[in-house]
Amino acid sequence: MSLRELARVVQTSEVTVRRDVRALEAEGLLDRRHGGAVLPGGFTRESGFPQKSHLATAEKTAIADAAAAMVQEGEAVVLGAGTTTQELARRLARVPGLTVVTNSLLVAQALAHANRVEVVMTGGTLRGSDYALVGSGAEQSLQGLRVSRAFLSGSGLTAERGLSTSNMLSASVDRALVQSAGEVVVLADHSKLGTDTMFQTVPTDMITHLVTDEPPAADERTLPELQALADRGVQVSVVPTQASEADQRRRDVPMPGQRRTRGATGRGPALPDGGRAAGLGPRGR
Repeated sequence: MSLRELARVVQTSEVTVRRDVRALEAEGLLDRRHGGAVLPGGFTRESGFPQKSHLATAEKTAIADAAAAMVQEGEAVVLGAGTTTQELARRLARVPGLTVVTNSLLVAQALAHANRVEVVMTGGTLRGSDYALVGSGAEQSLQGLRVSRAFLSGSGLTAERGLSTSNMLSASVDRALVQSAGEVVVLADHSKLGTDTMFQTVPTDMITHLVTDEPPAADERTLPELQALADRGVQVSVVPTQASEADQRRRDVPMPGQRRTRGATGRGPALPDGGRAAGLGPRGR
């Protein structure tokens, strides 16, 4: 859980929450992570949809707005399960001629009344905690599929292991979704950066683009993680969550050199302003 969300829940400042988190960590009652805290024991545990839907709502909205700007008319994309991809789906309902392939009932519901969008559901077994279809049926239905890009979320993201989740069945389906796409776009709020969970979904070298929110100024660990991802070849877009429309400028981390693609149809459009992030470019090797 992010420090920002903890401060909101207990109605105090992030400075106070950070101090209390350090004290609890010293007693072995929790582990600190980038911008937040998790239960002790090494790997982060997964929350269900009711809990996730109320976490980092402003961050998810900003990330979804930025990701939607990457999608063009007539495109075919994959959306994985999650509350952030659900937010993205709500925005894609206005894109004409779009085809969306998904294993998420939440994504399908968000697009159910979008007359100009075709929704293709995978097969599979329903996993009720996140309203997603999983299992061999879901994986087999994705065989032979090819789309321009996949938008995925997860429970954690590190430069060392890439995107990960705490559920084996979900991870297996997400890997199948990735194989169907020319590009992989990860949607993850800052609290997931530096967090490692049990099952790897997408290794770092297969992630084309990361869209995340701007971390709090006092967060000293997120920026190094973003820099490490950039050094590994991931294009990073950081979007503000609270600013005037004139200040809604993203920060990009350009990719160092040519990335290997898997049949991509092109990298697609940049976000509207095309700005570059100061101090976040790839370092010399």
